[in-house]
Amino acid sequence: MDTPQKYSSIHYQSYLALEQLLSAQYPRSAEMETGEAHEEMLFIIVHQSYEIWFKQIIHELESVINMFNTDVVDEKNIGTAIARLNRVIQIFKLLVDHIPIMESMTPLDFLDFRNYLFPASGFQSYQFRKVENLLGLPEDERMTYAGHHYAAFFSDEQKAELDQIIKEKNLFNAVEAWLERIPFLQFENFNFLQEYRAAVERMLTKEEHAIRNSAYLSDKDKEMRIRMMGSTDTYFQTILDEQFHQQLVAEGRQRLSYKATLAALMINLYNEEPLLQLPYRFLLCIVDIDELLTTWRYRHAQMVLRMLGRKVGTGGSSGHDYLNETAQRHHIFKDFHNISTLLIPRSELPELPENVKKQLGFVYSK
Repeated sequence: MDTPQKYSSIHYQSYLALEQLLSAQYPRSAEMETGEAHEEMLFIIVHQSYEIWFKQIIHELESVINMFNTDVVDEKNIGTAIARLNRVIQIFKLLVDHIPIMESMTPLDFLDFRNYLFPASGFQSYQFRKVENLLGLPEDERMTYAGHHYAAFFSDEQKAELDQIIKEKNLFNAVEAWLERIPFLQFENFNFLQEYRAAVERMLTKEEHAIRNSAYLSDKDKEMRIRMMGSTDTYFQTILDEQFHQQLVAEGRQRLSYKATLAALMINLYNEEPLLQLPYRFLLCIVDIDELLTTWRYRHAQMVLRMLGRKVGTGGSSGHDYLNETAQRHHIFKDFHNISTLLIPRSELPELPENVKKQLGFVYSK
């Protein structure tokens, strides 16, 4: 008779380290003669929750970066990466939803203990800076904080890790390199860029003709709409003229390389082809994360405005103004958002030759 297999027993409380976790809240107001401010516990728990979720985001991002930070990305990993980035998306949604909980505290409630926070500030969150760097926020685009470098408050070891991440292992760099390697841009009898250029020119000619022949628009309105429509020398120049694109990169107005931008455009335009569906969903995840991070920054800024008005932040920053400007300026994947500028209607999309459709499809042969 087999003897029962022995398993080491563990209790729910010890597995989750609840004793340490639930005893890690220390309201500073409790040490004062005036007594503990009731709302300080909420403030601490919400910010501790943020830090725990930041840890999970870091865990997911590092795994995805490792999958893509290779010369050959295993196609099976793309589905896994999408699942993990979707988890990051859900976490960011949850972080945004933490803000109404904080806003259940009134400005006067906050003032009961705000003085005890000096000079602590969310700017000193190492994990959040690590999240930004893992996503790929470049240092030269960062705003200074009360005149300080963003890593000024961290240890030398932490500074070195943040520097290594932004120079080497971050999601932007890994995705850009992956896109540059995608072999879908030049087939034996289909040149994507050449076909795309012809389609754009046809589309613009049709649109201009329709505007000029409109019986409802004045001459002034017609000229304005034609200017708004753009041309191969405006919106589309960045993709139709590689040298112009590289000039924009050199000037810091664009970041994604020309080859990677071209690949991202083709994936977006032909996203219904079977082999491009997962890459398309992956790029959508990246755009969603960038959008949600911006949403969280903006909601955070609005919460600070509600609580503090125009007061200076506890760490010495300009408070609301600083947070609001980071929401506007700290877009990491804006080049992926800008792909929408280059899209053309399905009706204008060049038809793929049959052999190309087979290469981008699921072909079974005995």
